[in-house]
Amino acid sequence: MEKRYMERLVGKYCKIVTKEPGEERANVVTGILEDVDYKDGFILVDSDQGLGCLRINTIVAIKPGKKRPVHKKIKNDKEAVVGIGTLIIFIAMILVAAVAASVIIQTQETLQQRAYAVGKQTIRDVSSGIRIIGVTGYTNAVKTRIEKLAIAVTARAGSKDIDLNGTLLYLQYNNFSVLSIDLDNVASGVSESGVFQTLAEPSSINDTNLTATEYGVIAVHDPEESIVNNKALSTDSHAILIVNLTALLPTDGGLLPGEEISGRLVPEFGSSGIFLINAPNSFTYRIVEL
Repeated sequence: MEKRYMERLVGKYCKIVTKEPGEERANVVTGILEDVDYKDGFILVDSDQGLGCLRINTIVAIKPGKKRPVHKKIKNDKEAVVGIGTLIIFIAMILVAAVAASVIIQTQETLQQRAYAVGKQTIRDVSSGIRIIGVTGYTNAVKTRIEKLAIAVTARAGSKDIDLNGTLLYLQYNNFSVLSIDLDNVASGVSESGVFQTLAEPSSINDTNLTATEYGVIAVHDPEESIVNNKALSTDSHAILIVNLTALLPTDGGLLPGEEISGRLVPEFGSSGIFLINAPNSFTYRIVEL
């Protein structure tokens, strides 16, 4: 390599090709040419490997070019900072996922419990209830009006015991009336005088103690005595509910011929027993099938 012109490349990024005597392959060094010493025969190059010197007589060619971007190495302390940040983000993600999972599990348990309760109540309401067997009326002595009703009832097949204490009887005629059980008028079996005289007052064989807001109960078939003792109606028991229409309809003293009255027997749970009474236009006998 001839002298006296390499100073033009001082300060520039160059690609320097060198070849030592006796070597077959040339070497390439890239870096900034810092200085040229013609006297001692060296050039000063600042490369990626650091500051170094090359002998001028080994230089085959020099080509100036653009400096490539240098990738800086991350120091150990910087790597630690990045690692701690990543760890914090990872822990935060785990905590968020744990909280979300806890909320989902609690919500699932709450929904499961509510679904179980609703399903249990639905099954109980669907499978239980009161069945109306028949309705019979009892007229006054001159057969001009029906003064009493006898409603034969039992629990539906497969039903749980029906608590008569919580069973209401809704009747609609001219007014809407609600009747509940009269605990003082619960009889075990029918007396010799008949169904309509079983709950009669001792002083009057044709009247009852029942008011306009109460109904009486006669246990017709009660093998376990659940009606008399607990006021519970089971599938094995039959009962007759007695309603005093004279007290319920004081204006007419009872249900007149050709009149209509509807009723609904509603237990605490389960289906209701519904009936509709159409009184005949005339009463041939005192006991009238309705």
